[in-house]
Amino acid sequence: MSFEITGKLVVKYNTMQRSETFKTREFVIEKSDDINGRIITNYIKFRAVQDRTAIVDRFNEGETVKVYFNIRYPLGKRRQGKLHHQPGRMAYGSNDAGRRHRWRPHAGL
Repeated sequence: MSFEITGKLVVKYNTMQRSETFKTREFVIEKSDDINGRIITNYIKFRAVQDRTAIVDRFNEGETVKVYFNIRYPLGKRRQGKLHHQPGRMAYGSNDAGRRHRWRPHAGL
């Protein structure tokens, strides 16, 4: 399922080379909405991966950007029939080796 959001680019982080073949880059956008006369501002952090890390260079901080993104949650195996999560916090799952990994949305501009 694909989503999109428009907001102001407020922070561009450097590209991180995670391994020989994998790199990531995070960036933050500011999204303000008028809800019943009150301006509500949220800051959303995205992570671009691989070839999409260079797309962030096209934009300057302070510019309005539209971000297209997917939300995925890799469940992995369930232990004893229970879904592993922490209520009120970012979701976690476990992979085949039993290590916990953190769910993060992947983004592309």
